[in-house]
Amino acid sequence: MSDSTQDFIQFAIQKQVLRFGEFTTKAGRLSPYFFNAGLFNDGESLMRLGEFYAATILRSGVQFDMLFGPAYKGITLAASIVIALARQGLNVPYAFNRKEAKDHGEGGTIVGAPLQGRVLIVDDVISAGTSVRESVNIISTSGATPCGVAIALDRQERGLGALSAVQEVEQQHQLPVISIANLHALIAYLDQNSELAQYRAAIAAYRTTYGVE
Repeated sequence: MSDSTQDFIQFAIQKQVLRFGEFTTKAGRLSPYFFNAGLFNDGESLMRLGEFYAATILRSGVQFDMLFGPAYKGITLAASIVIALARQGLNVPYAFNRKEAKDHGEGGTIVGAPLQGRVLIVDDVISAGTSVRESVNIISTSGATPCGVAIALDRQERGLGALSAVQEVEQQHQLPVISIANLHALIAYLDQNSELAQYRAAIAAYRTTYGVE
């Protein structure tokens, strides 16, 4: 686990974005942890979140020309990430979509820079892959090329079949998915933290039941 990943997990716990207990997922599973990136909801949190994403993206080596953030959470993510990248000397454009087309002013469903070149999709998590599919369609229809997906947390658990939601996206769209942290890293973090060690057994059991490699 990299220092950046460890720092991100600690940051998410401090901001109560990552919480432990009993939570029901969209799939109806009783999960011992919950991650809600919408709770990064102040200036400092969003600034640091963008820095974590930027570091992960640059370390991955994925080649891209711009970012695309699907509505709604992807909008602030894309904005914070391009600011963080610009601070490191990499100035790239970004765009996001509206849920409904605008019929006045500039019109259309895309806001920001024109979609062109290699486009990296940024989102918080991948649950059913719906947001990624919609983003891929938007980007491809515009004549640009989706080149990857960057997310905050990979839960590394099965979807409807044997693969995880992330693996399904990688297989269906032939796109690399990079994450700041994943379930394995979270368990490793709990191993090193005596204050949170009480949650490790439940999360490890959840991984045994629903996890994928």
